[in-house]
Amino acid sequence: MPVDVIYKTNATATGGRDGAARSDDGSVDVKLVVPKEMGGPGGVGANPEKLFAAGYSACFLGAMKAVSGKVGVKVPADATVTAEVGFGPRSEGGYGITAALTANLPGVEREAGERLMAAAHEVCPYSNATRGNVDVALTLA
Repeated sequence: MPVDVIYKTNATATGGRDGAARSDDGSVDVKLVVPKEMGGPGGVGANPEKLFAAGYSACFLGAMKAVSGKVGVKVPADATVTAEVGFGPRSEGGYGITAALTANLPGVEREAGERLMAAAHEVCPYSNATRGNVDVALTLA
C-alpha cells in the first residue's frame, strides 16, 4: 500500500548491536549493547528492541490521541503506554519479535478504553507496519 510521505528522518548505526546509533540531527545518540540474555556483555546501553519499544509506545499513544475525537473517548493527560518487545528464534528459522502494548488510561471506563485502543491499533503506523508479521497484544491496565 503506497504511503504519501510527509516526513522523513534517518539514523546511522555503526558496529551493529554492539556499537552506536545516531540520528542525522543528533537528537538521538545512543550506545548499543548486546544484552546478556542474547550472549552479550549487557550493561548500560540500548538495543534495537529497546528503541523499537520506545518508538512504538510513543506512536501508539499519539494514535490514541488522534482517534479520540472519532471514538468519543478523551485521552487523559496522564495516560501512558508501555510497549514490551520480545526477541527470539522463530520456528521457521531466523529471529523475530513480539510486542505487547499496555495502556494506562486513568478515569476511562474499560469498554471505552478498549475501544480507543482498538481504533488506535488500526491507524498507528507501527501497528500497520507489524500487522501480519508480529504478534501484538493490546491490554488496558
